[in-house]
Amino acid sequence: MPSTVVVGGFFGDEGKGKIISYLTMKDNPTIVVRGGAGPNAGHTVVDGDKIYKIRMLPSGFLNKNAKVLIGPGVVINPEVLLKEIKEFGASGRAFVDRHCGIIEETHIQRDSCGDLKEKIGSTGSGTGPANADRAMRTLKLAKDIPSLSKFIVDVPHLIHSALESNENVLVEGTQGTFLSLWHGTYPYVTSKEVTASGICADVGLGPTNVDEVIVVFKSYVTRVGTGPMDNELEPEDISERGWSEFGTVTGRPRRASDFNFELAKRAISLNSATQIAITKLDIRFPDCAGKTLYEELNHDAKSFIKNIEDTLKVPVTILGTGPDKDAIIDRRK
Repeated sequence: MPSTVVVGGFFGDEGKGKIISYLTMKDNPTIVVRGGAGPNAGHTVVDGDKIYKIRMLPSGFLNKNAKVLIGPGVVINPEVLLKEIKEFGASGRAFVDRHCGIIEETHIQRDSCGDLKEKIGSTGSGTGPANADRAMRTLKLAKDIPSLSKFIVDVPHLIHSALESNENVLVEGTQGTFLSLWHGTYPYVTSKEVTASGICADVGLGPTNVDEVIVVFKSYVTRVGTGPMDNELEPEDISERGWSEFGTVTGRPRRASDFNFELAKRAISLNSATQIAITKLDIRFPDCAGKTLYEELNHDAKSFIKNIEDTLKVPVTILGTGPDKDAIIDRRK
């Protein structure tokens, strides 16, 4: 039953979209299924000269042989979802569970004012208020929405049918470990549990059916919006290092700090990680840009990777060396 779960190890923005899109093409899973909070999480996929910014569909949509599913634990904005299905050519293979919650205009309005926006730094997508209504058992579900009728499936059933047939399933997490409602920097967190356990619950996958958990770390730490961040760099320092970035959904500048080993250790523990993926190695070590073989990396980059493996006691199996989905060093056996 080959299933792999991919989650973020810091505060989101780790480059999960790149890793997932690579794994989708390389491992050819039958199903790519997304858990997480909702359209407040953005993933970016670069395929040649095309750049996709995704808020609802799984990042694995590039593989036209794979079904791309959204698990019942996710709240969806039908307008955003239908737009992405059309724009990204996913018609006929994109589906949602009948129990997905529905974001309505009232949720977006509630999310765009008061403490959620001003204090917590919400994206204003309506995700938090929709998840709050779900907890109160008042939220509409996908099965109640006519425009979604042809996209409705039983996601857990499809996942388990695939696993019983020994087909690959790739489970896509959103946000990052320390934005988890339970394990993050509360109250500056998202509205869901987003570690590997929470993502699996979102899609209906039990713990004994998980083979691999890949935690994605960037070669440095970034965070969008408010909330604590150890050893945060000044904007001038961020720019000087070439680490300036902007959020996929909000466009806000990302705060940054150096790679945080203590946070990484806790993320490994909370997610029961079996593998580590490191992205943006080329930003930290420009000589590594575009490399696809580990032997081609310079001494400093190899030392950085070895330090991560020695400290965290988990193998670094995938390295991102550029924005394109194929700018990858794959060390898996």
